[in-house]
Amino acid sequence: MATFELYRRSTIGMCLTETLDEMVQSGTLSPELAIQVLVQFDKSMTEALETHVKSKVSIKGHLHTYRFCDNVWTFMLQDALFKTEECQENVGRVKIVACDSKLLTQ
Repeated sequence: MATFELYRRSTIGMCLTETLDEMVQSGTLSPELAIQVLVQFDKSMTEALETHVKSKVSIKGHLHTYRFCDNVWTFMLQDALFKTEECQENVGRVKIVACDSKLLTQ
């Protein structure tokens, strides 16, 4: 299964990376094992989002900038409104990174 490393920049991914770095620095964990943990994290996040998340979200906002590079879209929104069936949330600034899921099956 191919994966993207996008989720490493999420809060949980950053915490995992920091913890692994500390463990490598203290000699508790080898660098090779730390890399294997990150690769497994990438796979697990991709699988969890594909199989367990069924919610749909509507997003409205002011498009500040957008980019398309290497089959990855990046959108920067201001004053965004995220709406689900249950609730809605206003966000001042948000960055959305979207990848083609067909690339994961190659």
